Amino acid sequence: MALPLSVIRKEPQLIRPAEPTPHELKQLSQLDDQKDLYFHFPMAMYYKNNPLMEGTDPVAKIKEAVSDALIYYYPLAGRLVEGSNGKVVLDCSGQGILFVEAEANVTLEMFGDSIQPPCPYAGEILLGVNESQKILNFPLMLIQVTRFTCGGFAVAVRLNHMMADSVGLVSFLECVAAIARGVTLTVLPVWCRELVQSRNPPKVSFVHREYEEDPDEATKLMHRQNIVRQSVFLSIKDIKALRNRLPPYFQKSSMFEIVTACAWIARTLALEIDPNEIVKLICVVSARGKDQFNLPDGYYGNALVFPAAISKAGVLCQSPLGYALQLIQKAKAQVNEEYVRSVLDLLAYNKGQLSIDNSWNFVASDTSRAGFTEVDFGWGKPIYGGPPVGAISFYTSAYARFKNSKGEVGMVVPMCLQPQAMVRFREELFKIIHSPQKSLHPSML
Repeated sequence: MALPLSVIRKEPQLIRPAEPTPHELKQLSQLDDQKDLYFHFPMAMYYKNNPLMEGTDPVAKIKEAVSDALIYYYPLAGRLVEGSNGKVVLDCSGQGILFVEAEANVTLEMFGDSIQPPCPYAGEILLGVNESQKILNFPLMLIQVTRFTCGGFAVAVRLNHMMADSVGLVSFLECVAAIARGVTLTVLPVWCRELVQSRNPPKVSFVHREYEEDPDEATKLMHRQNIVRQSVFLSIKDIKALRNRLPPYFQKSSMFEIVTACAWIARTLALEIDPNEIVKLICVVSARGKDQFNLPDGYYGNALVFPAAISKAGVLCQSPLGYALQLIQKAKAQVNEEYVRSVLDLLAYNKGQLSIDNSWNFVASDTSRAGFTEVDFGWGKPIYGGPPVGAISFYTSAYARFKNSKGEVGMVVPMCLQPQAMVRFREELFKIIHSPQKSLHPSML
């Protein structure tokens, strides 16, 4: 039954840094200035009422902390503008981020499991933005704090993806949360986008299948029409049982790898793709880390790359699960410093206009490790923190960790498909998870 939700928003306000900040132009990195990042990505966190915080207004507390945090993260209070060379640059103008206070007429408990993506009420707790017109000279961040009648509240954020990835957004939110709690900041933000630039001269040393265009793309557009957004919940118990049925050399496969292998196969079957068509699974992989692309603590810019696993649709769907698993693991294993440098050089050659939105691509990312579930403004950790929608488009899925009303902990896998394909996806995923898996010898690949 639909929730009788009514949300009343006050007039949006621009929240500026609490103190004067430098007014300067900043260059973006090659990973920031990509065609596929020209949008504001959404995240949401839901908090229960905390009796220890009685008398403290979460809206006022967070609003003040945001202003203080913008002293350190002052670039986020600026605007993207077109530079003299035609490239997008950041004007640190201090104009501020957009902030909205809202009141809902329901309790948080009334949402139940509907807070998992795709939340049917996301449009009520998130400020909207027309992406086609709101990249240049528009606030980089939009925040809505919505009070519920029980004393709980939601913090929903949209951030221009050219500014940061999920880890970068969490670093800002953790700064806001620390200030709200009166805790000393342990890590200060750094810009350092010059560390994520192409070489001179550029040298593309890898084959980047993730950016290859499909000449027959127009014939596949019909699959993106009349789409619906739904999600499948996979419990930790189900995923562990599936792992236990895999051959010994796959026992250490990550939860993301196992879930993604299952979803890739089920989605390919659901779309009824010709067996001879090439399908791609693109993993969203962070380049942060000493063994990959060594960035300093406090770096909050984009550090994501998109290694691709490739297969013929028929081979993928007819092979045991281990086939897809090994393809995914091989793709992820490519990511080291040289791989990232090669991506930067490729983007420099193409002036950031490459896109992964083509062909039978399936782009999978895991937001559960970004840290949204740890952000504490003083009311404790959120009961859910992650994407409110999950499947932003036909070809993407952002997984989230979730504890449902039965007390089960697991992974939510959002999907965006046509209605009949969605039915087939659920059926095929159920078969994969609950059917015995054959062994896979590495020589098969």
